Amino acid sequence: MGIYDIIPRMKNILYAQSGGVTAVINASACGVIETARANSDNIGKVFAAKNGIIGVLKEELIDTSLESDAAIAALKHTPGGAFGSCRYKLKSIEENKAEYERLIEVLAAHDIGVFMYNGGGDSADTAHKISQVGEKLGYPVQCIGIPKTIDNDLPVTDTCPGFGSAAKYVATSIREASYDIAAMASSSTKVFVMEVMGRHAGWLAAAGGLAREQDADGPHIILFPERAFDKAAFLNKVSAAVKQYGFCSIVVSEGVKDQDGKFLSDNGVRDAFGHAQLGGVAPTIAQLIKQELDLKYHWAVLDYLQRSARHLASQTDVDQAYAVGKAAVEYAIAGKNAVMPVIVRESDAPYKWHIGEAKLADLANVEKMMPANFISEDGFGITQACRDYMLPLIQGEAYPPFINGLPAYVKLKNELCKKIVEETNYASR
Repeated sequence: MGIYDIIPRMKNILYAQSGGVTAVINASACGVIETARANSDNIGKVFAAKNGIIGVLKEELIDTSLESDAAIAALKHTPGGAFGSCRYKLKSIEENKAEYERLIEVLAAHDIGVFMYNGGGDSADTAHKISQVGEKLGYPVQCIGIPKTIDNDLPVTDTCPGFGSAAKYVATSIREASYDIAAMASSSTKVFVMEVMGRHAGWLAAAGGLAREQDADGPHIILFPERAFDKAAFLNKVSAAVKQYGFCSIVVSEGVKDQDGKFLSDNGVRDAFGHAQLGGVAPTIAQLIKQELDLKYHWAVLDYLQRSARHLASQTDVDQAYAVGKAAVEYAIAGKNAVMPVIVRESDAPYKWHIGEAKLADLANVEKMMPANFISEDGFGITQACRDYMLPLIQGEAYPPFINGLPAYVKLKNELCKKIVEETNYASR
């Protein structure tokens, strides 16, 4: 008989945030905590790991019961990661059994029976691994993933919470910048290049295309990771846009590759998951335009701005982020394990959706690319099918409260629980 057999099935919940944060990841946290509080007869406390899975290894657990209902409710309109996030990939149990033993030891010490990891594909992989090894180590734990990524590249789910708000920001930014360039083009800048995130999938770059409702509107060119960069065709397209409209605005994904499959912005640095650290393709493209066409340019990298712009969040996105957090607790109460709540689209117009269920094994380390029929025939724009898919996701304004002209966001107390497990080398990470 293991330790899990002699204590109640439904114990405390441990929630953690992972990977790059979004404008609405805290809305999912709000959904988890508020739903758990509403079901206090079935659930113990909700702990949050400080800085994701690293906080579990270091036994740095936050007691969310010490936060007021008002503070938790304010998470719904607060960007960033309220409990801290991380980029840390667990190896297999065969490679590092001690790491899993440490995780299980911490979970058991705090009577945690449910682990919820709010993140993308790598996070789904982490949750799936823990669900597999818990039983092997004598302490089975329910593991439930909660989807999140502005990249919109998780399979199974129709969309990923975080994407809709980032897409709204990208489309708004390129529309506003295009108005600016158009106003100055006759005597000044003629080309504007805006870089967005997207390593392998061009969902965010495609979102910029929503701003183009008429031929003269920007962006006139979108560069996708799914299409190898064709220098000659690109330069011809730039020249044609400047000749026809007087200016050219461009959205480029950070993950654009050359004909040999190499990232144009690969600087040789790798992150904790072994991924190339990207960023800087906009100046590369802009310099090419200067060298080959001798046109005055400006460029910008949206970087963290596109994922933190809560002031321009999509109401649809906020609603879906909260819904997957709520569903995660409902799955936990139902005894489900190694699953993730996902968005299921019922129709485009009117837009209808509901929460469905997917296995973590089907989401872990799998990327969803842009469908071929979402990219225009010339490879530089989006199709009506793409527009029909994306437009519902950016609908509705969900403004945060403003005080003194600035958005008012919440900062939680984030009081740590007393450590129970003996200190190890993990504590120094």
